Amino acid sequence: MTYSPSTYGDEIADVYDTLYADHHPTAIATLAELAGHGPALELAIGTGRLALPLMRRGVSVHGIDASPAMVERLRTKPGGADIDVAIGDFASTKLENTFELVFVAFNTFFNLPSAEDQVQCFRNVATMLRPRGSFLIEAFVPDLGRFDRGQRLSVSRIEPHAVWLEAATHDGSNQVVDSPLVRLSCEGIRLFPIRVRYAWPSELDLMAHVAGLRLRERWAGWNKQPFSGASGAHVSVYERAL
Repeated sequence: MTYSPSTYGDEIADVYDTLYADHHPTAIATLAELAGHGPALELAIGTGRLALPLMRRGVSVHGIDASPAMVERLRTKPGGADIDVAIGDFASTKLENTFELVFVAFNTFFNLPSAEDQVQCFRNVATMLRPRGSFLIEAFVPDLGRFDRGQRLSVSRIEPHAVWLEAATHDGSNQVVDSPLVRLSCEGIRLFPIRVRYAWPSELDLMAHVAGLRLRERWAGWNKQPFSGASGAHVSVYERAL
């Protein structure tokens, strides 16, 4: 299978909302605080896990997503048809509007397949940010100790009639991890391909600098707890550099 920007969403759309919770309450509060009177733009808006509750907080939300299947799921939910969504790769799809907040959550920034694509995303976002706007990224901090000789196999979910496995391979030279979810059930075997190109927090800061942005805040999570070298995840907020 050729992996494209829409592959993950198109393959997992029908089970995505079953696998992942709707939203983290403090995530919505933090996003609403940063958005102010809005508008806000979510990159990889998906099925509306964050966008819909944020919209219910009174924020005008727009979206970009490469997967028509994910957006179709969004449209079936209350309020989902009211969100303007552009179909395209969020690294390069540019909207005419400018935004008080642009955000990409749940490690999705790493779905961009190369450092070049990730830098392009920062540059693209910079053109759509208002003067005092914020660009927020939620992502994991890479943990290379998870892999044994470049591989990892783990059980991610157990259901009454199915078991979900994660089978991962790590290409350290390119910082790429292929980690498809595998569902084993009485109905057969189903694969959900996932590929990420991870980046370290310092690497993201350099990408921001290249795009004319700078780090304003970095927390270890949505509760705004202090970030440290021991943190396994981060929520980073960028702004225009002076």
